[in-house]
Amino acid sequence: MNTQQTVLKVHHADNVLVALTPLAKGDTVVFEGETYTIQEIVKAKHKFAMVDLAAGDPIIMYGVLVGKAQEAIRKGGLISTANVKHAASDFTVGERHTNWVIPDVSAFAGRTFNGYHRADGSVGTANYWVVVPMVFCENRNLDVLQQALVTDLGYGRNRSYQKQSKQLIELYKSGKSVEQILATDLHADYEKNANQRLFPNVDGIKFLNHDGGCGGTRQDAQALCGLLAGYITHPNVAGVTVLSLGCQNAQVSMLEEEIKKRSPQFSKPMYILEQQKVGKESELLSEAIKQTFAGLILANQQVRQPAPLSKLCIGLECGGSDGFSGISANPAIGYTSDLLVALGGSVILSEFPELCGVEQNLSDRCVDTDTAERFSYLMRTYNDRAKAVGSGFDMNPSPGNIRDGLITDAIKSAGAAKKGGTSPVTAVLDYPEKVSKPGLNLLCTPGNDVESTTAEVASGANIVLFTTGLGTPTGNPVAPVVKIASNTALFERMRDIIDINTGTIIEGTETIQQAGIRILDYVIGVASGDIEVASIRHVQDDFIPWKRGVSL
Repeated sequence: MNTQQTVLKVHHADNVLVALTPLAKGDTVVFEGETYTIQEIVKAKHKFAMVDLAAGDPIIMYGVLVGKAQEAIRKGGLISTANVKHAASDFTVGERHTNWVIPDVSAFAGRTFNGYHRADGSVGTANYWVVVPMVFCENRNLDVLQQALVTDLGYGRNRSYQKQSKQLIELYKSGKSVEQILATDLHADYEKNANQRLFPNVDGIKFLNHDGGCGGTRQDAQALCGLLAGYITHPNVAGVTVLSLGCQNAQVSMLEEEIKKRSPQFSKPMYILEQQKVGKESELLSEAIKQTFAGLILANQQVRQPAPLSKLCIGLECGGSDGFSGISANPAIGYTSDLLVALGGSVILSEFPELCGVEQNLSDRCVDTDTAERFSYLMRTYNDRAKAVGSGFDMNPSPGNIRDGLITDAIKSAGAAKKGGTSPVTAVLDYPEKVSKPGLNLLCTPGNDVESTTAEVASGANIVLFTTGLGTPTGNPVAPVVKIASNTALFERMRDIIDINTGTIIEGTETIQQAGIRILDYVIGVASGDIEVASIRHVQDDFIPWKRGVSL
């Protein structure tokens, strides 16, 4: 797209058009020599039929089945939840189709980023110390440690709203009316930490509070230990303080086994304290503060050094998606993914409920039959479990998704899968396995933004690219989460939490490939510590482990 268009046909086989601008009833649209009369209001991001459809006829978008008409729909008629239901094609483990058009990466030849080199050969884009509870019983102790350490060491940074309440108190005392108070313009500024960082090479101390570790199944405990081990061995983490109660399901020995799976020669500083052995809470906290401080001294000895782009592992995530996500932001980071794969790096595509309907394409792209069969097994098992409790992948779209044009799970999925680009699938991972191969990795996670992002980072993502059409503040404790808007209106409206705009693609001022290259340039700046993303600026440390029940 080089100029602004009114509508877009995503794939040559589609029988619907996407409205790029609002269309009124009675408007006429000419596309590829064909004239369409709009039958009812079609909001931007929504779709209308290219031909007359009868009940039961397939709805094709992105070249795949995304739904079936439930009643007759006239040419130019709106595609909506009232007249279309989710439908997706079945898939089989068929032939391998792993040939792909490798993008030109000559512009990135020899490029490096400045990262933290770890003993296992990985390279971090940041340098954090983490404090990990083995069970929710230790969360209060984590809160005490956070109060004791963060501000005095120079890491406190929050937006201050205290001045606002004081301003309102003064207005009230001066006799202002409710209407005058409501009309008052209030501002919140970031508090300036009076303390400079004592350890300039340490980006922060992060506290991975969670509500697991006991009371669930043994499988829950094992998965939690695997997830925590993923963070402890993560390239962005310099070391860890572990707090255990002692009697919980998630035992320290289980955590140590999971660490060894991911890093057989693990050598990072790790301090483990068990409350039932130490005794008094005050002694536990004093020892934890002392050991964490000692660990920070060691972590501060790490410095950034040049590393090849092949050491980048990017998580691909979407949340608060809209009808433009699949035609701007998602394919843009899909091209970024292809660039990084061509450079020898790794990317992670997760959110399995949002791959419903595009399984055949992904299965065919798997490098071998075993990999394709594992993908098939994980997809079918997950969907069957959801159906067993009265749900299913078809119930994945949120009210916000539907309102902004993603009316079936297959439409949402076909657009979401664009984040993975076109390269072969080199590995399929089950939660919370770690990436061990370069290239495109598929990771089984729910579509829930935070659960999925939490999992991608545990699997090794040292940066996450997060696309959104509606806006979301999601971040992560140890990996920068780059927020990418699918449309310019969102970018302008929520500039405080959005980092990059790809609405330029919708407006015709930039191609998908140009945006993908721009995003990779931005990633290199983030990876080197030269660019601070909004999620870090806002201290958006979202961390939610996935219990292997049903979560879409």
